[in-house]
Amino acid sequence: MLSDWLPFLIYALLAAAIPATMIVGSFVFSTRPTSRTKQRMLPFESGVSKEAPGQQRRFTVSFYLTAMLFILFDIEIVFLYPLAVQLDLLGWFGLAEFLVFVAILGVAYVYIWRKGALEWH
Repeated sequence: MLSDWLPFLIYALLAAAIPATMIVGSFVFSTRPTSRTKQRMLPFESGVSKEAPGQQRRFTVSFYLTAMLFILFDIEIVFLYPLAVQLDLLGWFGLAEFLVFVAILGVAYVYIWRKGALEWH
């Protein structure tokens, strides 16, 4: 019975050990900023200094729209991998499903492109 669960236990131990090692390693190998290095560690982008601590700039809606579209298409593309792996077993029906799915993705991409959702203002 243990031999059935051994691969799962090894996988679970590795899944727990890798993040734990990264967290412990970040504490072990990190450097504490001194007063001299604190100035260098401040964020600096394109000559614009950081605003006052209480003020935060709001992102435009186009930023969120672009991020959501990226996530949407990224998740849809992930569904292509299992289909591509099993394509030889599915035969012509699988190929037809694959082409329909890609066509739907293509139509959606052209639609958002024509609507200007991918333009950065």
